[in-house]
Amino acid sequence: MAIFRALFLLSLVCVATQAKEAAKDASYGGGSAAAPAASASGGSSGTLDVSKLGGKGDGKTDSTKAFDEAWAKACAGTGKQTILVPKGDYVTGPLNFTGPCKGDITIQLDGNLLGSTDLSLFKANWIEILRVDNLVITGKGKLDGQGPSVWSKNSCAKKYDCKILPNTLVLDFVNNGLVEGISLINAKFFHMNVFKCKDVTIKDVTITAPEDSPNTDGIHMGDSSKISIVNTVIGTGDDCISIGPGSDAINITGVTCGPGHGISVGSLGRYKDEKDVTGVTVKNCVLKKTTNGVRIKSYEDAASTLTASKFTYENIKMEDVANPIIIDMKYCPNKICTANGNSKVTIKDITFKNITGTSSTPEAVSLLCSEKLPCTGVQMNDVKVEYSGTNNKTMSVCSNAKGTATGCLKELACF
Repeated sequence: MAIFRALFLLSLVCVATQAKEAAKDASYGGGSAAAPAASASGGSSGTLDVSKLGGKGDGKTDSTKAFDEAWAKACAGTGKQTILVPKGDYVTGPLNFTGPCKGDITIQLDGNLLGSTDLSLFKANWIEILRVDNLVITGKGKLDGQGPSVWSKNSCAKKYDCKILPNTLVLDFVNNGLVEGISLINAKFFHMNVFKCKDVTIKDVTITAPEDSPNTDGIHMGDSSKISIVNTVIGTGDDCISIGPGSDAINITGVTCGPGHGISVGSLGRYKDEKDVTGVTVKNCVLKKTTNGVRIKSYEDAASTLTASKFTYENIKMEDVANPIIIDMKYCPNKICTANGNSKVTIKDITFKNITGTSSTPEAVSLLCSEKLPCTGVQMNDVKVEYSGTNNKTMSVCSNAKGTATGCLKELACF
């Protein structure tokens, strides 16, 4: 009997130990235990609710500290870390979310972030995410730059060396990222800037600012590869999408653009040591009343020697767009360059296929290439864009461009 009694007591100890270990696993999100509820502490696979870290969604209280604390804990945690922004309006100053982080981070944006209107708080950008891998930003919330309060301080239209206002969302050195479902409105400057990133997808995003808002580009990218912009709606006061030097393997699909300045590559050649742009695909897009359609622009007196090549523009509908198709190798804003400068930018292997709709300018196609470095390998297939006005006729202006044209309106067949 003593033996059985000892075995019974031993079994009770084992059961108690197992229960203790199971509770420990559950507290860290391990095993098959239920996922942890939103809390104010990180760890192994956890959720950090900014409202439980002092964030106030009242549209007036500065919640910068709560977001900084949430990022610090999430970045230090292992596994999948989620920063939850619940419904409400959270005002913040600059947010610098810097990695590398130990785990994968998701920012769940259910509420709205409002960028402070106090410019003295900002040294550079509003939300900057640096050196982070496996990043997700998702939700139905908004990033509101509150640009109308500061746009009057933007002098870039008058001064070449103007002071740059804060961009809303900047991704620097981010690998394997997803920005999905959110809205960005009324940026002080660019809405999104993507630099030195790889494998980033921007999907089902809405970007909005007034047509006359200065330098409010929707999405700008540079020195990045494998960037996809999918099913996104952009209407701003500048380029809907601008693709800068050093961009490679860029996919733009299902984008609606307008108002704005269109979908642009460039400007190219403004600075020294710029890198080539290659492998750009723009497909199944609609442009509405933009000041340009699909555009490639390079400085006439380019400071860099680089090549822009292997671009495909396909299945694009123009709705009353000015300059629907334009290559401009004599780009010179604010009279900052030397007229008749020697171009150092090579543009080649560009395909325009099934481009249809209407143009608000008689010039539906403008290929303004350099005498020294003509555009080569330009293919125009089924380009049928007609001038919507009545005081002129549809036409093309083509200089120093070489290529082929098939199935185009005869007025647009440059070759």
